[in-house]
Amino acid sequence: MATRSQITRPVQKTRLRLNPGKIGLFFISLFLFIFGIALMKEGAVALAPVLSGLSVDNPADSLGFGWLFAYLILGGSPVAASALTFFDNGLLDQMSAFAMIIGSRMGAGFIVLFIGFIYVLRGRDRATSLGMGLLSLVVTYSAYVLALPLGFWLLQRNIFDLVSLPGGALLSSLTDVLLDPLILFLSGFLPLWIIFLLGLGIIIFSLHLFDRCLPVMSLKASQIGRLSNLVYRPAVMFLLGASVTLISMSVSMSLSILVPLSSRGFVRRENVIPYIMGANVTTFIDTLFAALLLDNPGAFALVFSAMLSITLVSLLIMSTVYRRYERLLLAITQWASNRNQHLFVFLFIIFLIPILLMLL
Repeated sequence: MATRSQITRPVQKTRLRLNPGKIGLFFISLFLFIFGIALMKEGAVALAPVLSGLSVDNPADSLGFGWLFAYLILGGSPVAASALTFFDNGLLDQMSAFAMIIGSRMGAGFIVLFIGFIYVLRGRDRATSLGMGLLSLVVTYSAYVLALPLGFWLLQRNIFDLVSLPGGALLSSLTDVLLDPLILFLSGFLPLWIIFLLGLGIIIFSLHLFDRCLPVMSLKASQIGRLSNLVYRPAVMFLLGASVTLISMSVSMSLSILVPLSSRGFVRRENVIPYIMGANVTTFIDTLFAALLLDNPGAFALVFSAMLSITLVSLLIMSTVYRRYERLLLAITQWASNRNQHLFVFLFIIFLIPILLMLL
């Protein structure tokens, strides 16, 4: 029998404590991100022969290139940053750079499927572990395919070309003063193409450090069970996905947590489609910051057009044909995870399409 003290004991609440080490790590990751962008901007011009050799000179090529590039490095943010630096250096026109940014987001979700494979190898349920990765990909593909022509239309109207984020010039000047001597030193003995790759690697590492800055909270302590009734509301899940990605600045992280949550039974596939759609909206926050560092109104127009187009498409789907959309995507996911042959066909298609785009 429970004692009186056990009955009257108050429920302990989880308190968020500031960790000086993680605060310091945050500023280090921020500095490295800025430094990586500056290095990529400096070295991007050396990649002109590479882009020319790969025939990346139109939107279709750029879409496929960004798509495959994101597959290769299991992340979209560095690829989107590369597209901005290519555009800033005149290596890609505005439409091609926009297509490469969209491609980077279409390939970014592959890491969720990759993590699902790891869970299967660890003995977890195959359908549950792979289902979240497959669903993340098909939601992302379907939404961005619809957003792509809308984004092109917005760019062709030149609506955002003269708009820039406030403080862009000041921030660019400050980073130039702080980083130019170091970049000049590195360029004295390193080829420009190595400087670009070094910047890319630093950005990837900075995002990894940023992930480590986020507070770690157990599923039990976070009391997700109390919010179980909210997962049935698409609007709430949409805002949750947007918020988690906005805070983490990583769609790979915000979507990857769906695999363990699903494996432990906290969420089901039919409940996370709005979450994925919301995550795909705010995933551009770090790319917006990169555009701010470049202090290029055209770069800002690229990113803002992408954000606006995916937002409008997502809201339109949720307000009109959401239930049909949900059934279609769940059916595709179920089919792909049902048999090994179906999964192989799915993987073959998602790799073949970007390759064919680059061959056009």
